[in-house]
Amino acid sequence: QVQLVESGGGLVQPGGSLRLSCAASRTIFSFYDMGWYRQAPGKQRELVALISSGGSTNYADSVKGRFTISGEYSKNTVYLQMNSLKPEDTAVYYCNGRSRIGTAWGQGTQVTVSS
Repeated sequence: QVQLVESGGGLVQPGGSLRLSCAASRTIFSFYDMGWYRQAPGKQRELVALISSGGSTNYADSVKGRFTISGEYSKNTVYLQMNSLKPEDTAVYYCNGRSRIGTAWGQGTQVTVSS
């Protein structure tokens, strides 16, 4: 069973940056696509960014121009670079990956944007 482990969350000031990492227990070549989701208090989990086979990406309107998803195959890791962070970005961020055996989720990492 593939496991995903997120890291890099924490407390950051508005306008600051964080880079989240998602380490997979096997090569990320195994995944059809990988993405980042987030869930804020009192709200439903939403897709933030997605990277698919071939490297195409999609972003939620709320993060376009500020967040970048990328993968590093040599480290079996997917990243989410978050710039110009806003208080509205505060949420638990989850890594997701889809493969032929199903969907894998990370445990989540807390991102808090506050002054």
